[in-house]
Amino acid sequence: MRILFAGTPRASVPSLQRLLDAGHDVLAVLTRAPAPAGRRHKLARSAVHEEADDRGIPVYTPTSLKKDEDVRRAIEELAPEAVAVVAYGLLIPPSLLEIPRFGWINLHFSLLPQWRGAAPVQYAIAAGQETTGASTFKLEAGLDTGPIFGSVVEKVGERETAGELLERLSHSGAGLLVETFERLGRGAEPVPQSGEPSYAPSISTADARVDWNLDALTIDRRSRAHTPAPGPWTTLEGTRIKLGPLAARPDVVDLQPGQIRSGKPPLVGTGAGAVELRAVAPAGKKPMDASAWLRGARLAPETRFDAESE
Repeated sequence: MRILFAGTPRASVPSLQRLLDAGHDVLAVLTRAPAPAGRRHKLARSAVHEEADDRGIPVYTPTSLKKDEDVRRAIEELAPEAVAVVAYGLLIPPSLLEIPRFGWINLHFSLLPQWRGAAPVQYAIAAGQETTGASTFKLEAGLDTGPIFGSVVEKVGERETAGELLERLSHSGAGLLVETFERLGRGAEPVPQSGEPSYAPSISTADARVDWNLDALTIDRRSRAHTPAPGPWTTLEGTRIKLGPLAARPDVVDLQPGQIRSGKPPLVGTGAGAVELRAVAPAGKKPMDASAWLRGARLAPETRFDAESE
């Protein structure tokens, strides 16, 4: 099938690779424009952009599909039969949805209508779900509301982070996307979504700040949901400190919220129970073992991480 591919992050790459390996004619790639990255803020191509360049596929990097008439004309001239969309990151105007014969087919990393929106994997982990998955559906004007072609279910690991789960889903979802295009070519029709929807809006850096007044299990889940990005964090005497995933210890009940206790492992009190402090990255430094950080920090007894309001 003649396909235009729209995707940006590393999680999109397996889908592009699998479509090519399946023999589909990927005419071109739509991806986000190069953006500043790293400490030096040098412009970097997206993961999909790099893969497309390696494969010799033409790349378009509009900042807006609604306003870029050159890209619209390019899509019309390419005349794709369908567009595969995997974590692209730009809104698709209704006028573009009508161009390909089979429409724009989106791979979404949830079991729709669960977690419509930008951060479905993170919200699934934060909610403590034991299973999640990926769905393929036909894009329409609403937010992830289109009819579904198929889905794949994955278990959520007990200590799995959002990054680890997304990596697994990117591969199982890629297989689902290829299967969807095979079925699409045989005349398959999607079915309407059913059930009560839930939503997963974008997560900001502010959202990833640890609120030590929450219970240990909630902090555990949120810290894994926010790893690797934006990354859980807190402050100590006003100085920001990045944290690794935190493991719930509901059996520890003698610490106040935010109170730090050295030991093996180090612990931090919460609103109910405590969490194990495993990895710490002080401002401007690389992550280190929490015990090593505490030995160097030489904190006074009863020291606490700052409350969220401080």
